Amino acid sequence: MLIRILSFLVDSLFFVLIGAALMRAWMNRLRINMSAQPGTFVMAVTDWLVKPLRRVLPKAQSRVDWASVLAAFLLALVYALVWAALSGALLNLTAAMLPALLLMGLKMLLRVALQLAFMVVLVYAIISWLQPGSPMYGLLGRLAEPLLAPLRRIIPAIGGLDLSALVLLLLLQIGLMVLG
Repeated sequence: MLIRILSFLVDSLFFVLIGAALMRAWMNRLRINMSAQPGTFVMAVTDWLVKPLRRVLPKAQSRVDWASVLAAFLLALVYALVWAALSGALLNLTAAMLPALLLMGLKMLLRVALQLAFMVVLVYAIISWLQPGSPMYGLLGRLAEPLLAPLRRIIPAIGGLDLSALVLLLLLQIGLMVLG
């Protein structure tokens, strides 16, 4: 029972940390102002890791925030190590287990990315029905639009209703199921 509780707490903590690092990278990619929420939260949660990585990494000419992406990846690897320690596998760590830990970290990173996208699109869809003029609607629209735009080109509006968010939510859920 204690292991299940610790596992839940570790999953929750690393979901927030990895999700914040990915959200920071996504917001920087879209050039969203970080001085308002959720930017201030994301910065507060990730500065301790991203700032030192920025000093070490060479200045990239791309729009990708590689320090935040690397921070998310490193956090996912630490998650895999903590999980292995909780399960007792870390006591018998061999070189053969390293690819499994790497795969587990990558799986966690992908799972958090899919869940984060799911939450952004879901809240965006709900706010579009309830408060389409709110400031949060504009922010969520900027975050969700790059994900929804390809689907909007394929899926026509039916009766004036845009179903692209629903289709994306279904695809993200399928992706999470495949990830298992």
